[in-house]
Amino acid sequence: MEIVISNLVKNYGQHRVLEIEELKIARGSFCGIMGPNGAGKSTLVKILGGLDGVTSGKIYYDGKESSGDVYQNMTVVFQKPYLLRDTVFYNIAYPLMLRKVAKKEIETRVRQLAEEMAMEDLLYRKAWTLSGGEAQKVALARALVFKPALLLLDEPTANIDPASMVVMESMIKQANAKEGTTILLVTHHIHQAKRLCGDIVFMDKGKVEEFGEMREVIFSPRNIKTKWFMEGEIII
Repeated sequence: MEIVISNLVKNYGQHRVLEIEELKIARGSFCGIMGPNGAGKSTLVKILGGLDGVTSGKIYYDGKESSGDVYQNMTVVFQKPYLLRDTVFYNIAYPLMLRKVAKKEIETRVRQLAEEMAMEDLLYRKAWTLSGGEAQKVALARALVFKPALLLLDEPTANIDPASMVVMESMIKQANAKEGTTILLVTHHIHQAKRLCGDIVFMDKGKVEEFGEMREVIFSPRNIKTKWFMEGEIII
């Protein structure tokens, strides 16, 4: 899914949190969104996912303005997983049920995905009994099971163990490489961005300060704010 942002402004009361003149994310790209705290990264993800509105401006998805039909083909995974109070199987199956996929197909897809993510033993556990890392893996599986055209990720691996991170990063990369899913990933971790992203958007104070190929933005940034941020992250 291609995303084109034009003259986007988002205010909360008198406080302007986003002001993006123009940004184009190519279909099938894997784009990292980086920047300091308060840069507007999470707000941008919420707006792109239809979870918050804009004060002014336009967003086009494959040339169409935002609408219910467009949002049906995308999903968001946040740092804190939000699961239904039911089994893991039901949580993963839920997007397919909403889309009226046949019961047999749902069974096949859920079990296959659970196997790929090494969590077959969790399928009939209740969601509230899961650890934080387990719950986040379920949230990602639920996002991937219906093969969205756009996957929005807001620091999905921030609070999980290294083994779970490896599994999640592998599945995210696979969705991009095999399914052609356009992925936007908010991350504070430069090494994660290097492992996963083809392009980087660097934001500060609600504005896009730099956008380009990952290695150029991280290692040869044109913007002084980007340079300071990346040098600090590399040292850390």
